[in-house]
Amino acid sequence: MTVPLYSYEQEFQGYIPERYALKLEREGMAALVRHKKGYINRAVLHRRPGDPKPGVLRDYMGQAYSYRHELDDGHRPWALRPLGHRNKRDQSFEYNLAPAEVRPIFLRVLLDCVVRAA
Repeated sequence: MTVPLYSYEQEFQGYIPERYALKLEREGMAALVRHKKGYINRAVLHRRPGDPKPGVLRDYMGQAYSYRHELDDGHRPWALRPLGHRNKRDQSFEYNLAPAEVRPIFLRVLLDCVVRAA
């Protein structure tokens, strides 16, 4: 009888014999998921010290450039993050979202996204 084997990131690795799954559990290398009647449903490998951290959705989404801005009156509108480094003394960062060195690139991308009305 075979048991599905999953990595610590919950990725399917393949099927292994039940005796190997029991051996992995005995050696502390995997956790076995069992049905109520005791049958082994799957084996999930534990993360080892040299393994990379599991990937999360945020890794693929990138930086969020909009966020909920808290106003003094209690409203929470969406605001854009500045593209350059923010100068704490300069409070115009909300109005100057693209620094001078990236402004042409920013405007080109913006213009490429604009749809002309027919």
